[in-house]
Amino acid sequence: MDILYTVSGFAVGAIVGLTGVGGGSLMTPLLVLVFGVHPATAVGTDLLYAALTKAGGTATHHRLGHIEWQVTRRLALGSIPAAALTIWILSRLPKGSDVIGQVISHGLGGALLLTAVAILFGRRLRAWADKHEEGSLRQRHLGKITVFVGAALGVLVSISSVGAGALGVAALFFLYPRLSPVRIVGSDVAHAVPLTLVAGLGHWLLGGVNWHLLGALLLGSLPGIWLGARVSARVPEPILRRLLASMLMLIGGKLIFA
Repeated sequence: MDILYTVSGFAVGAIVGLTGVGGGSLMTPLLVLVFGVHPATAVGTDLLYAALTKAGGTATHHRLGHIEWQVTRRLALGSIPAAALTIWILSRLPKGSDVIGQVISHGLGGALLLTAVAILFGRRLRAWADKHEEGSLRQRHLGKITVFVGAALGVLVSISSVGAGALGVAALFFLYPRLSPVRIVGSDVAHAVPLTLVAGLGHWLLGGVNWHLLGALLLGSLPGIWLGARVSARVPEPILRRLLASMLMLIGGKLIFA
């Protein structure tokens, strides 16, 4: 089973390297649907997996000057308290029942569907936001809206481990259309580290982290990300993104309606 976990980590890591998204969107449902891992354990383990893998990406983006720290702070101002509150609410749910698993499964399914939409229509959303930026309500209350978006991401990520990647990037493209794509991605990755760390530690306190599983996934995903990034220039990105979005819609629908 350890070998299968490592191979799965490699496959997901390669997809992340190819497309820039898909970590939590693929890893958590893979653990739940294929390996039969309890949803709470899958989410908690994937959150810490994301925190560790994205920490290295944050360091790289910081060295290259790709992070808009003011944007990252605004997101964290909403997401960190929201994540802590969500973990507290989960801790108050009945122990020994399927309530937490059902909440997480349905939250994961909804997050996957939203992520698929963000992947498919992210560029159109950015173009529309850029065209209607001047004098808009969004522009006048940008700071408050960013904090609110961070809070929404904090709840979603804490429940499902999905949303810190594609959804975060799509939201930032809508709010800050004048920022370059690389600074959008860098800021989103930097925000994902404290968010996934806080949410992951919260799930650990609830008993929802499998450290042995985490190690096996990391063993495969790190070289997978490296390989995916190396060959990404040779594979048409639109085709990959459409395939990924279609797969997320199918998985999300299965989790919601199963």
